[in-house]
Amino acid sequence: MSEQNSKNQRLLGLFPLNWRFDLASLPGVRWLLKQRWFPMIVILINMFIFIVILMSGIMGGFSSGNYSFGIMFVWILWWVLLMMLLVPVLSRTWCMMCPLPSFGEWLQRLRIFGVNNKLGGLNLKWPRRLSNMWVMNFLFLGTTFFSGFFTVKPLVTFYLLGGIIVMGIVLSLIFEKRSFCLYVCPVSGFQGLYANMAMTEIRVKDPNICAKHKKKTCETGNKKGYGCPWLLEPHSLKRNTYCGMCLECFKTCPFDNMAFNIRPPGTDLLVNEKRGLDEAWKSFIMIAIAIMFYVAMMGPWGWIKDWVRGNTLTGWLKFISVHTAFALVIIPGIFFVFSFLSKLFSGSKEVRLKAVFVNLSYCLIPMGLASWIAFSFGFLLPNGSYILHILSDPFALGWDLFGTANIPWTPVATGWLVPLQFITLFAGYLVAADYGYKLSLQTYTDPAAAKRGFIPLLVLLTLVVIAFGWLYGG
Repeated sequence: MSEQNSKNQRLLGLFPLNWRFDLASLPGVRWLLKQRWFPMIVILINMFIFIVILMSGIMGGFSSGNYSFGIMFVWILWWVLLMMLLVPVLSRTWCMMCPLPSFGEWLQRLRIFGVNNKLGGLNLKWPRRLSNMWVMNFLFLGTTFFSGFFTVKPLVTFYLLGGIIVMGIVLSLIFEKRSFCLYVCPVSGFQGLYANMAMTEIRVKDPNICAKHKKKTCETGNKKGYGCPWLLEPHSLKRNTYCGMCLECFKTCPFDNMAFNIRPPGTDLLVNEKRGLDEAWKSFIMIAIAIMFYVAMMGPWGWIKDWVRGNTLTGWLKFISVHTAFALVIIPGIFFVFSFLSKLFSGSKEVRLKAVFVNLSYCLIPMGLASWIAFSFGFLLPNGSYILHILSDPFALGWDLFGTANIPWTPVATGWLVPLQFITLFAGYLVAADYGYKLSLQTYTDPAAAKRGFIPLLVLLTLVVIAFGWLYGG
């Protein structure tokens, strides 16, 4: 199936994949997206919130995380919003409003407001061999080694966020533009991967207008805005993976040719551009971490919790070893076996096994995202009421700013938790299977071979959803 033919496909046989509605066609929306103070105002608000988070981390020290503003805000509210709303609906909109790299970017630009396209710093190019997700893969996996500390020790959350800010500043002074966000930030990788499932995108309205425009101010910048900080070519953007939704292209385009589209979820999964093993491994790592987090935080196995929380150094090292092997070797190995079976069943000799492995791995993205949304329900419903307390008493000083400090912990709708998780997982399974079949058609040129090659993939997806269902419902 060619990429052109894929545009005529329907998701689940119902929703045309080529349907778009440009939110920026609404006059008030386009006006907002072109203002220089937007999204700066949102960044500054978030910066204030993160300053409070960092302060609460210092003041909370090693106290219990249940009543820590930093832990509850970051690992309950922010994480849940990220996985359940921002990424699946609004793509990488968090990158648009994230305050963490702003200090480095302001030092590059030598200003906070206004436009200065003569950037400071060394402006070196990021190494070409590392211009992918591999660094982010290992850094994100590495941060999960400390997951047993992040969720209970406020000071550890302070070190994590502070480390990201410092790293962003240093790399911004060495490398050009948003190289840190593109290739290093631990949060950026999974946002980029799962943004392929998002229901929004930034694209050009008419490619012919861009083709005739020689200056390409969306790349170079002008007096109204910066050249794309994410080092992309907005005029030819085809998928969300590396687009930080910064909106500079709306400001610099002299023809108002940029669109902020609503679309069916997952259309980027069929875009065969810059697919690679780095993104395949990101999908494996995310599924492995989802399993590990549930086992460690919500499972009945106390000895695993002891490992993750580092009650003993030996146990913690065992956790790191098992977790790393599971994410980098075991899950990819299982997928390799089913990829091999797919090629074998297809009977297609001209298609390389690597192409089968990489292409079909993209059907794990909707399954992985669904598993994270289901996991987030398990965080939000039992623990969400803690947020009311910490809003009134962010530094655990006995304050009651909004009259909510004395509201007791109250789990909400936990009777619906497992049904909601099952519904989410099943929806992810249906979408994964649908795109899996479309990816099989794209990989194998012969439709009959594609159908045969899809059988092992469908078996794998079925086993995955059964495994998550047993885990979450057990």
